[in-house]
Amino acid sequence: GLDVDPIESAKTKERLRNQGFGEDIFTVRLQNFADIDKVVRDTGKKLDFVLADLGVSSMQIDNPERGFSYKIDGPLDLRLNPQTGESAAERLKKVTEEELVGMLQENADEPYARQIAKEIILTRHQGKPIETTKDLHEVIKSALKFIHKNDFDATVKKSSQRTFQALRIDVNEEYEVLYELLEKIPRL
Repeated sequence: GLDVDPIESAKTKERLRNQGFGEDIFTVRLQNFADIDKVVRDTGKKLDFVLADLGVSSMQIDNPERGFSYKIDGPLDLRLNPQTGESAAERLKKVTEEELVGMLQENADEPYARQIAKEIILTRHQGKPIETTKDLHEVIKSALKFIHKNDFDATVKKSSQRTFQALRIDVNEEYEVLYELLEKIPRL
C-alpha cells in the first residue's frame, strides 16, 4: 500500500497490524503511487492489479491543522504530505491571476474563477496575508459580494469547496502523478 500522507499512513498501518495484517501480508510504504515502478523494481515482482484511491479522506478534511476545509480555521496547507512541497498559502503568494483562473476552472469547474482570482491577487497586493483557511474563505466571500443575498451563502459554500479542491489538486500535483501512474501501469 502506497500513501504520501505520513500522518494517515501511520494510522492505517497501525490499524491493519491490530487486525492481524502483518508485514508479510500487507506492506505500507510512504511513497507516491506515481513511484509504483520503484516498488516493482524493489520487490522484483510484477503486479496482478492496481487499486488507486484518488482524493482525500474525511480524516484529512476533519483535521483543521491540515487546512483542507474552511469550516474550521487552520493553516492554509492542503498538502497530502505536509513535509514536502509548498503549502497552498505559499502557492497563493506567487501564482498569477491567469494561473489562478486556469487552476480554478480546470481543477474545479469554478464558475466565478475570474472574480475569485482577481480578489486573491487584489488582497495580496494590499499586503493582506492569505495564510489560513478562514482568510481564503473571507476572500471568496468578498469576491462574490455581487451575488444576490438569497443565493449568497449557498454560492459562497460551493465556491469555497471548489476553490479548496482546485488548490489541493494543484499543490499536490494530483493530475500529474495520476498521469504518471497510468503511463507506468501497462509495463508493470
